Amino acid sequence: MPQHITLVVRQAIPDGPGTRRIVLQDPDGWPLPRWKPGAHLDIHVPGIGHRAYSMCGDTARSDTWEIAVKRETHSRGGSAWVHDVLKEGDAVAASMPRCTFPIADGATRHVMVAGGIGVTPFLAMACEFERRGAEWALHVLSRGEPPCATALAGWAHTGRIRIHDTTKVARPSWAELLDGGPAPDLHAYCCGPQAMLDSFGEATAAWPTGTTSIEHFVPPTLPAAEGAKPYMLCRSPTGAEIEVEAGGSMLAALWELGAKVDASCEGGICGACEVRWLEGEPIHRDRVLSPERRRTHLMACVAQCASERLVVEA
Repeated sequence: MPQHITLVVRQAIPDGPGTRRIVLQDPDGWPLPRWKPGAHLDIHVPGIGHRAYSMCGDTARSDTWEIAVKRETHSRGGSAWVHDVLKEGDAVAASMPRCTFPIADGATRHVMVAGGIGVTPFLAMACEFERRGAEWALHVLSRGEPPCATALAGWAHTGRIRIHDTTKVARPSWAELLDGGPAPDLHAYCCGPQAMLDSFGEATAAWPTGTTSIEHFVPPTLPAAEGAKPYMLCRSPTGAEIEVEAGGSMLAALWELGAKVDASCEGGICGACEVRWLEGEPIHRDRVLSPERRRTHLMACVAQCASERLVVEA
């Protein structure tokens, strides 16, 4: 992680089955930078690398940041470290918060659907919706007690949280979860396992563009990009160039050229390796950039190229 800040674990709290909520603060108690609901935080895991976790606290609090981590049987090592090694008082290296799953500011009604630990970003959103006086609802689908049960219980009085334990009741239809379908000023959000995200995408395929949002926390498997060519990659600040084979890693090539580009998921879902492109024809394969943003930026971890030359500002 080229740039990071040092934080200290203030609390490590069990919160739901197999879930641990980590409360972080500045070592000297200084206020922490502001962040947006839907943001995530990269935590450096010693010997493994950095892992991204959604922030689940209240953005109005400047004294602490919070993440919640579920132990994953087939994880890459991050969740096991958080559960088995990390303890109160430990120092951790973290990135600045980065938001690729923002609140839709143009909407006045918001419906959120979470699968398991996918509930984490919505806890921060709920705080913001309440401050705005917005209409909102959160559906949490889980098998048994949900992750972040204590945090969810804190919203019980609002009547806006609906927990669907699929071991006891049938999974609701998407029509039920999404208030029947698209409507003026309504925005729908989904975060959870890939199968749920795919199903949400199918259920909202006919919704107007820009009225739905998906948060991925596991990078999808990407096939080779159609039309990808070998190309010359050029860094505009230095003029240094390197040839990249068809389907090769642009991120690795930039590192070889000496560019200090951050990376985390390396699967096009976290937004860490965003760089500006100036010339050429990139092939975008990320899940975070808007069509408008893609006109000027790309995600180096998954982007490829359809032209003979690509110039980037990195």
